[in-house]
Amino acid sequence: MPADPDRTAASFDLAALIAERGAERYELHGRHLNPQLPRMLHTIGFDKYYERAKGPYFYDAEGNEYLDMLAGFGIFALGRHHPVVRSAIQQVMDLDLPDLVRFDCSPLPGLLAERLLSYAPGLDRVFFGNSGTEAVETALKFARYATGRRRVLYADHAFHGLTTGSLSVNGESGFRKGFDPLLPDTAIPLGDLGALARELKRGDVAALIVEPIQGKGVLAPPPGWLRAAQALLHEHRALLICDEVQTGIGRTGEFFAYQHEEGVLPDLVCAAKALSGGYVPVGATLGKSWIFEKVYSSMDRVLVHSASFGANAQAMAAGLATLEVMREEKVVENARQVGDQLRERLAALVDRYELLAEVRGRGLMIGIEFGRPKSLKLRTGWTALQAARKGLFAQMVVVPLLQRHRILTQVSGDHLEVIKLIPPLIITERDVDRFVDAFTDIMDDAHRGSGLMWDFGRTLVKQAIGSR
Repeated sequence: MPADPDRTAASFDLAALIAERGAERYELHGRHLNPQLPRMLHTIGFDKYYERAKGPYFYDAEGNEYLDMLAGFGIFALGRHHPVVRSAIQQVMDLDLPDLVRFDCSPLPGLLAERLLSYAPGLDRVFFGNSGTEAVETALKFARYATGRRRVLYADHAFHGLTTGSLSVNGESGFRKGFDPLLPDTAIPLGDLGALARELKRGDVAALIVEPIQGKGVLAPPPGWLRAAQALLHEHRALLICDEVQTGIGRTGEFFAYQHEEGVLPDLVCAAKALSGGYVPVGATLGKSWIFEKVYSSMDRVLVHSASFGANAQAMAAGLATLEVMREEKVVENARQVGDQLRERLAALVDRYELLAEVRGRGLMIGIEFGRPKSLKLRTGWTALQAARKGLFAQMVVVPLLQRHRILTQVSGDHLEVIKLIPPLIITERDVDRFVDAFTDIMDDAHRGSGLMWDFGRTLVKQAIGSR
């Protein structure tokens, strides 16, 4: 006999479960999930107990407000719990749609594809998967099949995901180590046209995959390089894949970051993260019709590439709502305007602080790089940190930003003295003021050359040496 749905719903109380077991969160994770994550969080003092979130803010049990300058690695472009996206999820659940029938064509994927493609003139079709790495895997497969070639080029220090195919085009050795053998792909320096030309002359290259701005370090190729690379690739019948998983959906002040450079039209574009407002995993691979028509060349090949949960109703509804919010609330424009303001105010501090080397980026994707100071007093501490492990000074900045000013940020990558800011795209001038004031306070402290911040640095040095 079928269960009474009202009784079934009432028998599960999620709020009560969290209230009962929530205090065990770090212990549970250490016991049943990644054992190093809680250890790392305890070590750097990031083991907070956040109770709720709204927009660009977190709140702890005491009601203290934290500014989120990380956005879940870029997922929460609209902040957390945007009411329009929340409503869309509730609506699609209430409609009791016959989702993922497999042998029908639901309207929602077509509607979202239509809306998404309107932001990418020259691209014609979309494959919906469940994540950024899956969007990259799709692009790699499609490029290989469409060109009949097997080798894909990628840039040093790139990050395209951690599944086996995307790991093969991941330019960070720390992620690749121990997972060999991978696919026979080849790295080139970002921005090096000569290296690209040499590889293309071998005649076996299917595509170049590139982030218009690399997430690791917030590094961009020189102006005009992307357009020139595209011309070279097409001359050799190879494809340009732009990985916009982090840079896309408004992050850099254009809907896609490649659109900052006139004349660039990728053959395939990967998107994810911000597309569903943070509610439901979703990935999208946009491409030209001829590529999709080669992959899906006959009815026999109708399911040659698919995803079990791809294009599910919740993800599609969230995506439609997200794009509506971005249009109605002018989110991309806000990312450009507020991002320019934040970057310019931070860049103005470079001449003031000798430990601050450069501020770069576009829109609300900003890199703050630290460098070797000139004064002997500061150089001694800097040298000790570098000898122990590169990246420790940036960590020395990130920790007091959270502990002292309740602002969450991240070091941009392993062994990098760069902090990356990728906040929700809805932050305001008030949030810019808060971050710049906090960052100035931390820099003032760091340039004293002594105190709690440098005490913490010595602790990091000991831990780094002890872990060798």
